[in-house]
Amino acid sequence: MAMATARHILVNSEEKALELKQQILDGADFADVAKANSQCPSSRSGGDLGQFGPGMMVPEFDKVCFSADVGSLEGPVKTQFGYHLIQVTDRTE
Repeated sequence: MAMATARHILVNSEEKALELKQQILDGADFADVAKANSQCPSSRSGGDLGQFGPGMMVPEFDKVCFSADVGSLEGPVKTQFGYHLIQVTDRTE
């Protein structure tokens, strides 16, 4: 079964997500940005969600985690929780 490992940043607006994405693209550390800005409890661990399989996350999140290139910064991805920036750190098929 496919498994993915990812980290994310959750905020309440697309504008905030785009602002944080630009900071990361400009060289800010993903984990530091997550700790300072993410509204998810995973912010304490730099946004790390650990390893999970298909169907364990909401569909919009799942789709990105099992299709995006490993290491790419994806988003904003809108879900019922808000807007996510997602980075897949590992995936096995």
